[in-house]
Amino acid sequence: MPADIAPATRAPASAERAPAPPRVQSALLDALRSDLAAAPFTTQACRDLLGPLAHDALGRENPIPARRVLAEDERPTAVLLWLFTLGGALRRDLVERALPALGLEGAIALGLVEEIEAEAAAEGGGDGGSRAARVRAVVDVSPYAASDDLGEIQWWIASDLSEIATGAPLFSDHVLGVGGASLTLARITPRGHVGRVLDLGCGGGIQALHASRHADHVVATDLSPRALAFAAFNAALNGIELELRDGSLLEPVAGEQFDLVVSNPPFVITPRSGGVEQWTYRDGGRTGDVLTAELLAELPPHLAPGGSALMLSNWEISADTAWDVHLRAWLEPVLADGIDAWAIQRESEDAAQYAETWARDGGITVRDAAWPSMQEAWLEDFEARGTTGIGFGYLMLRRPAAPRPDGAAVLLEEVTGTGSGTLSEHIGAGLTALDALARLDDEALLASRPVRAADVVERRHLTPGEFDPMLIELVQGGGFARAVREDQVLAAVVGALDGTLTLGQILGAVCALTDEDEDDARERVLPQLREMIRTSMVTL
Repeated sequence: MPADIAPATRAPASAERAPAPPRVQSALLDALRSDLAAAPFTTQACRDLLGPLAHDALGRENPIPARRVLAEDERPTAVLLWLFTLGGALRRDLVERALPALGLEGAIALGLVEEIEAEAAAEGGGDGGSRAARVRAVVDVSPYAASDDLGEIQWWIASDLSEIATGAPLFSDHVLGVGGASLTLARITPRGHVGRVLDLGCGGGIQALHASRHADHVVATDLSPRALAFAAFNAALNGIELELRDGSLLEPVAGEQFDLVVSNPPFVITPRSGGVEQWTYRDGGRTGDVLTAELLAELPPHLAPGGSALMLSNWEISADTAWDVHLRAWLEPVLADGIDAWAIQRESEDAAQYAETWARDGGITVRDAAWPSMQEAWLEDFEARGTTGIGFGYLMLRRPAAPRPDGAAVLLEEVTGTGSGTLSEHIGAGLTALDALARLDDEALLASRPVRAADVVERRHLTPGEFDPMLIELVQGGGFARAVREDQVLAAVVGALDGTLTLGQILGAVCALTDEDEDDARERVLPQLREMIRTSMVTL
């Protein structure tokens, strides 16, 4: 068995300082990159080796199936999984064989591993009292694969070791790997070519790495020196150039404008009292949800004409108010500056669920002595502000290329579905559509030649034996998988939108065939068409 020390034997986070971040040494990074590719240590190779059961369990932070699969496997891919993911302490020769170009000394020089002493008896031999040198990881190195509008990606991302490897709560200055929020933001960010990009609160740099594929210049900021060190390492390991700056929120880019701003800010709402641990990667150090409000108030001068901003956030919801009350207040300075805003609530949790989620995220479980007091502190904090629920979702902004005399457009909605394909292109089109529709009066819309999107189909519901449908819906295959209820007139109009005739011509013909009053039909159909254009079910 390659790993002979259980991860849980490591000291808890409170008893240790966070390890030093990895170091950038170009020649050694070239060797590491070569070894990881040769192993191969890729997402596909790991998935193939582990099999679906163990791979999926590992994604849920259950390492037991993976340990069983890898128990007797000494191939490089298995050894690297044991070392960096499962936190095993390995024999020197196994590490040397898995990293032949880099070598153990090179891995130590980069700050990836350390040598320790372990009981020789743990391998099933020895007298129980002898000591043997072993190697264990200091940081996590994981393969990362993704597919976006620009094609396939295969990188390696370094971060602090996870709970799977340490068996202990996270350090307060823990640098997170590629988590669910990071993946979400990467998937919704449009990937059209832009000049300057800002990754605000970059952590280990995953958004900045993505942006480097379609931007002329990328600036990444964070107030954590450890996070910036990991971002520098990840950029160098993957052969990518980034400009890294130290500082809080927008302070490091004062007076500068960007064509795209992406941010996965520390939006988690954490009590400021009660002894609740603070984690830099997720806690903004404010009471309640005000950090996003501060960020949005400062953002407008930094967004260039035609530029967009995308970020994730949480917001508090009170029992006696609408879910979007905080969002509307946050967006006031954005709209006042002429920037269009689109906010989507994707999910929500009650106060108790939220406290449980984020305690577990920090490595605290119901078995830990700190669990009851943390839950009490969270609930008391929410009760003090009348908060009963917390929403999670996306904030998308776009400054029009040219100002509009009628001001900015705003849209706030709850959307839980997801269709096929990527959301990034859909969201980019939606932001553009907000501006286009605001400039288009009804006469101009009737003179346009819209086209029904290829992924839109019609669904008819009939009572068995009846000829006429009781319900007609237009259903979107991509994007957010929206469904629009329609009548026969709208169905006929949308069915004819192939770009050949103007919308006015189509609507007039449909009304003539159905004996509908054209003025009444316009009043009913045009708002529906505008909504379908905004949601990319119809394109101009």
